[in-house]
Amino acid sequence: MTELKNDRFLRALMRQPVDRTPVWMMRQAGRYLPEYRATRAKAGDFLSLCKNTPLACEVTLQPLERYPLDAAILFSDILTIPDALGLGLYFETGEGPKFKRTVRSAADVDALPGIKADVDLDYVMNAVSTIRRELNGRVPLIGFSGSPWTLATYMVEGGSSKDFREAKKLMYTQPEVMHRLLDHLADSVTDYLNSQIRAGAQAVQIFDTWGGTLSSWAYEAFSLAYMRKIVKGLIREHDGRHVPVILFTKNGGQWLEAMAETGADGLGLDWTTDIGKARARVGDRVTLQGNMDPAMLYAPPERIRAEVADILARFGEGTGHIFNLGHGITPDVDPAHAGAFIEAVVELSPAYHKQ
Repeated sequence: MTELKNDRFLRALMRQPVDRTPVWMMRQAGRYLPEYRATRAKAGDFLSLCKNTPLACEVTLQPLERYPLDAAILFSDILTIPDALGLGLYFETGEGPKFKRTVRSAADVDALPGIKADVDLDYVMNAVSTIRRELNGRVPLIGFSGSPWTLATYMVEGGSSKDFREAKKLMYTQPEVMHRLLDHLADSVTDYLNSQIRAGAQAVQIFDTWGGTLSSWAYEAFSLAYMRKIVKGLIREHDGRHVPVILFTKNGGQWLEAMAETGADGLGLDWTTDIGKARARVGDRVTLQGNMDPAMLYAPPERIRAEVADILARFGEGTGHIFNLGHGITPDVDPAHAGAFIEAVVELSPAYHKQ
């Protein structure tokens, strides 16, 4: 086991003292970086890049060469599980992900195969083990998956959606069918994340991107219940360390107390929730991750620095904060502005961690 040279991110997730607030960015390996675009061109397309182990490793490490980040996140996609279930994932330029087949009936759910992540998604595990080896203890590696509800929306809709009409129609008219689909996905996600942990992921995040589109009772029944099941089924000790799990529900700030009761170590916040008020609500039960508006990175560096200072001040002193954006960095951001954001966290946060 290679000793971690920088475990600031993991320590903050366990609410242990740190010298400064750790920082990483969702989608930190992405199209805003010219080196990423060059590697993607070499791969041919996005899916080919995900499935090419050396190139997936290369793009995962690229942001660490530019910025003093405290974690690497596996380069992959949240839709790998539906793809492994045989739905025919493909990407159309300007339209996002699409599936050749949808899941909209009991017969469709019954036809879904079981998957074994070590075999059916071996390219992801190969990437995890390769990235972990190449990191050589530099920073921790984060693995991830989409939440069952989020995966289900893509599978039912056949791709992205503005109103989730088909997914909600299935949920309201045939709730038992939706529950069977979500249960199947929860089992698949648990196996998938455990396989990533065995391959070398040192923390995992569940992206519940579309949970915030649900009503409160529906969120509890159709999203949170299945994330709770996953958290209970995860490997929590590996390589002699605790393996933390982060839940991130976009537009989910109203449900933080319920999320904190799942057994997760950290909760991701989008930019619509005041981080100071969120801390007051959850106390020291969980670490909070976030939560600068990604659009702030369009602003001049001095404005970005002021926003970082404000978020740090709102959270206040002590551990339990991981600085991040409130969602993924957007493709047309100037890399220098991302650098200004990260540098501001590095420079300003030690004042909140005096020991």
